[in-house]
Amino acid sequence: MTVNLGVDVGGTGIKGAAVSVDGALAHRSERATPASDMDAIAGAISDLVRELADRCDRDGETVGAVGVACAGFIDASGSTVLFAPNLAWRDAPLKARLEASVGRPIFLENDANAAAWGEFRYGGAREAEDMLMLTLGTGVGGGIVTDGELLRGSEGIAAEIGHLRVMPDGHRCGCGNRGCLEAYASGTALVREARELVRGGSPHAGMLRDLCGGDPDRLTGELVTEAARAGDAAATELFADLGQWLGEGIASLVAVLDPELIVVGGGVSEAGDLLLEPTRAAFARQLTGRGHRRQADIVGALLGNDAGMIGAADLAARRAGVA
Repeated sequence: MTVNLGVDVGGTGIKGAAVSVDGALAHRSERATPASDMDAIAGAISDLVRELADRCDRDGETVGAVGVACAGFIDASGSTVLFAPNLAWRDAPLKARLEASVGRPIFLENDANAAAWGEFRYGGAREAEDMLMLTLGTGVGGGIVTDGELLRGSEGIAAEIGHLRVMPDGHRCGCGNRGCLEAYASGTALVREARELVRGGSPHAGMLRDLCGGDPDRLTGELVTEAARAGDAAATELFADLGQWLGEGIASLVAVLDPELIVVGGGVSEAGDLLLEPTRAAFARQLTGRGHRRQADIVGALLGNDAGMIGAADLAARRAGVA
């Protein structure tokens, strides 16, 4: 049986798996991301690919193609990571480095593009022809499929939705600019605001304070989600604020793209309706021409954290001609 390998490189972890032609995963493995060391990241990816290939060989499976989804700007040729806001990649010839290390052709793709393609092919958007995806994690990524094709743009770096500026002179973003959507609608933003509540001694932050033992630096997105699911008013308001930024950003994007469907994925989206309900409400309030046009649905991703691996593997297979 032929399988393809999909690797998803994020700000904190590198995940990989063998992906079958119907999108099923096997031989999962992962590594921590040495985010501040470009060479170490390439080494960790190579080790993971070799491990997965060896496991496939032992099970009698043939590896058809290898796709690597990266949290950064990938050039139009698919060979270089031009820039990564949250990783140490600057004009990094990653494709050549990985191919020299693993001895196999490697196909690079932006991580949010790969996740969008995974959802388009096998997940929440598999019935759509035009879709917009936002991935909410350390940052905010995006992917656009129009008329069944992934939109990459002239330089290969289209759909960097997280860097849509929503607040001039606002919070500093990892890209260096101020006021990007990523600075307000990401997991990083959620944790920043929660820590400020605790650090400022807000009387509404009792549960958050208890969950972190009084040390705001110990607060994580998972703890904020736990508090919101338990009905904590402060945590619920934090998700409402996040959803408002997200919904308003989506409304601006829909005015330009007019997608059939919007899919929200990434770790923060695991909060479900705690995030999606305020997002839908803000989107409905800000949608251009509301009341005189169809309002696109906003749905949660179905593939979870597997979307990037699945999409990277499927895109690699198509480009290698083995799909």
